[in-house]
Amino acid sequence: MLQKGQTLIFKMWQQLDWVLLFSVLPIMGAGLITMNAFVGSNYLFDKQLISIAISLAVFFMLCLVDFRFLRRTSVIVTLFLISCGVLLVLFVLGHTAKGAQSWFRFGSFALEPGDPIKLVVILLLAKYFSRRHIEIANIRHLFVSGFYALIIFVLIFLQPDFGSAIIIFCIWFGMVFASGISRKHIIAVLLIGAVLFGGAWLYVLKPYQKDRVLNFVHPLANIRGSGYNAYQSTIAVGSGQIIGKGIGYGTQSRLNFLPEYQTDFIFAAFAEEWGFIGALSVILLATLFIWRIFMNALEGATNFEMLYGIGLAVFFASHFIINIGMNIGILPVTGITVPFMSYGGTHLLTEFIGLGILMGMRRYRKVAGLTPGTSDIVGVG
Repeated sequence: MLQKGQTLIFKMWQQLDWVLLFSVLPIMGAGLITMNAFVGSNYLFDKQLISIAISLAVFFMLCLVDFRFLRRTSVIVTLFLISCGVLLVLFVLGHTAKGAQSWFRFGSFALEPGDPIKLVVILLLAKYFSRRHIEIANIRHLFVSGFYALIIFVLIFLQPDFGSAIIIFCIWFGMVFASGISRKHIIAVLLIGAVLFGGAWLYVLKPYQKDRVLNFVHPLANIRGSGYNAYQSTIAVGSGQIIGKGIGYGTQSRLNFLPEYQTDFIFAAFAEEWGFIGALSVILLATLFIWRIFMNALEGATNFEMLYGIGLAVFFASHFIINIGMNIGILPVTGITVPFMSYGGTHLLTEFIGLGILMGMRRYRKVAGLTPGTSDIVGVG
């Protein structure tokens, strides 16, 4: 038994993408340094260390799992139905924070189910498209897959959690694009999206959500009100200049001019202390990390594994691009975190679960004896 366990650990050690893992560690370190107040004990810093330890433990355990069971339709449908049920329960038992009823509160512990449900959307779409790759040109599959994603999108949007809803849309659109849809269908999707956005603007979006979009068009129109966060964020990034002000000397965050500097605006706080060089380093590490996910996706045993990897890459890329964009003032403020860098246990655990599944899939990428692009193995649908 002991020898079998040692063999599993040795295989895990061999199968891990160490470039991917080591590209993540400095990003986590940057987040820890930024959220540390350097004065006595720091509650958020201590909790983040615990979250990192738990997330890494879960990651390494998942690396040992054979995830071919996820190809079964019954498993995916069950995960999807559970996700919908959990999101519905949120409207009754959810805890409201920052205007969104997105959390389950258990004493000092809080769980945001919208984060892990993003992984369920990736798995659902990977399953759907992997079984229909030959006939993907049929526009019917665009609308059917969109309907599945729309259910989750609406349930999250109504919390209201506009940022997570945007990530759901990005995952769907990115996976549709990767599945081989024609250009005319992409144009149709964009036109439909424009119409839906117009309807949402008139009848769905709340005033504060409209303000965020308006701040994108006119960022300096109301810097003492709805545009305050974005304005302070751009000040923080710009004041860092080339080499930054130094660790612990970021005035915007340390003097509380920049709100949420441990979460939504942690990139701006980091850029103020580390400057352009530090910010560029984080961006390059994120780029390397996402590139490694794509490389792992291309080695998938079947279309399901390939599409899962692509969806995961889109998930991380959307988070990085949108958050950094809003921190430097070129995208609206949407409340999206920086992967591995922002404070928060739920999103950190979700990110490592996603990577753990990807690494688990690496175990059989060659064992299956299939080349990328082949259909799912018979009998697992």
